[in-house]
Amino acid sequence: MTNNYSEKFEKMRIAGNLAAKTLDMLTNEIKEGVSTDKIDTLGYEFIKDNGGYSAPQFYRGFKKSLCTSLNHVVCHGIPSDRILKEGDAINVDVTAIVNEYYGDTSRMFVIGDVSIKATNLINTTYESMMRGIEILKPGKRLGDIGYEIQSYVEEKGYSVVRDFCGHGISNIFHEPPNILHYGKKNTGVELRPGMTFTIEPMINDGKYDVKVLNDGWTAVTKDKSLSAQFEHTIGITEDSYEIFTESVKGYKGPPYKI
Repeated sequence: MTNNYSEKFEKMRIAGNLAAKTLDMLTNEIKEGVSTDKIDTLGYEFIKDNGGYSAPQFYRGFKKSLCTSLNHVVCHGIPSDRILKEGDAINVDVTAIVNEYYGDTSRMFVIGDVSIKATNLINTTYESMMRGIEILKPGKRLGDIGYEIQSYVEEKGYSVVRDFCGHGISNIFHEPPNILHYGKKNTGVELRPGMTFTIEPMINDGKYDVKVLNDGWTAVTKDKSLSAQFEHTIGITEDSYEIFTESVKGYKGPPYKI
């Protein structure tokens, strides 16, 4: 790759790889009887031991090093002494900083046997993210991403959260452009080589309305319906895209074959 973003992409690969490896490591640990605080501690230590920093820690006052969003929590769930139990579905969102560049990714995990309802929602959410990614190339527009995700999700009877979106990312955690997970074809900013951003659809089993709890972070579905999310950090190449946060072990969606 001989272009003016090759150095940036190399740094994004390193940060993204560490974030993905952190989720790979946590896969064995996310099980019945474990607290979300324990997940947080393990993630923090793994990132630190591998030469990185956990971006969420102290970000705008956030006191933990990753997010754990359980069941009807849409995003930004704060790790606590809450113990995981059979039937829980949890999103773990990790952002690693290496050499000042960020890798941001999240996956869903399930505890024991979960409902068919939860399984279908999780599978649809993963597939919607991949459909949004697979169209990426220079000349496409941001609205095309949202269209792919929204049309697929709504056809399955689910809703796309409007209050939160993906974002530009590089050596800044959150930067333009915003990546909406709903939209119309051929609208919005045109994609060009060198752009780096996240795609991270939050999909609800019920309505898309959310509310933020009194802690100022935890976003939940207003109707208490289940919510699911997956996230990758991506770069636009000369003719396609690159995912910086793919699982090193080949993990896609739960249950993960360990």
